[in-house]
Amino acid sequence: MEIVIGAAFGFLAWALLRLILMGVYTVDQNERAVKIRLGRAVRVQGGKTTLDDPMAEALREDERARYSYPQVRVIQPGGPYFKMPWEKIRKVSIATMTVNMAMDPEDPSANNAGTRLEAVTKDQLNTGLTGQIRYRISEANLYAFLFGIKRPFVHVMAYFVSVLRQRIANFEAKAPPDAQSNPAALVGSEMVGISINDLRKNLRDLNEYMDKECAATPARYGVIFDASLITGIDPPPDVESALAAINTAHNQVSSDISLAQAGADQRVVQSRRAVEIETLKAQAEVEPVKSLAAELAQLHRLGPNILGGYLRNVRLGLFEKAQQIYLGVSK
Repeated sequence: MEIVIGAAFGFLAWALLRLILMGVYTVDQNERAVKIRLGRAVRVQGGKTTLDDPMAEALREDERARYSYPQVRVIQPGGPYFKMPWEKIRKVSIATMTVNMAMDPEDPSANNAGTRLEAVTKDQLNTGLTGQIRYRISEANLYAFLFGIKRPFVHVMAYFVSVLRQRIANFEAKAPPDAQSNPAALVGSEMVGISINDLRKNLRDLNEYMDKECAATPARYGVIFDASLITGIDPPPDVESALAAINTAHNQVSSDISLAQAGADQRVVQSRRAVEIETLKAQAEVEPVKSLAAELAQLHRLGPNILGGYLRNVRLGLFEKAQQIYLGVSK
């Protein structure tokens, strides 16, 4: 009997010790945790979903019902915390990670061992893309990351690559803003429609487009893209020399057009200045005549004899300046 009682006490002590040791856990500073009770994640009160969070604003209307995930209770860093034996704890790191955009989580040897991502442009050139992606787990949608997708990072990387390749295949450079009002802005633009040149000159627009398209990933997959930075777009080796020649010719044509435009603008400015100078000269010659006419009209209004006296005084002034005078004699 004593053996049975001792065994019972021993079993209870072991169970209590195991319950205490296995039931205590902590959460690091860069981690968040979710408690699973009997196979079900503990939700927040009120039955809220991701549609109640501002991140759902980036979803299209037809996606809202599909990505309506419940909001779970997030365990913040700290501890020690305690859990019961029928409860499990899932921890995730929310630290910002940086990866090469060419990395394939399922096949490390793909894309030149994860260093160069290939994409086809609108003119059927197989280009190589290099760049990086910064991402982190969304604390506001841990349910989607933990339970919505089996391998969320693989899924998100595939989504990013598919969006990027679709954009590369349909990318067209924007027309100059003054193309309609200034036809000269389009001179030589027939050499600009090369897709690789357009992509290289508009890398900022391409990166902004990717950030915009990936704004819905927190609501869809529980992953936030902090930034996508495409740093290089390289053509196939067999067309590199031809592309360089085309770019050189285009740069030369653009330079000649710029010089011609500058010369034409300078001549236009000079012509305008010459017209202004001649106009001022004509005005300077006209003003004394106008003043004299106004003065003679005023004298005429004062009386006929006054105008004759004025003319006599003018003649006397001219006689003083003249060296020789010829007088006509009437017969």
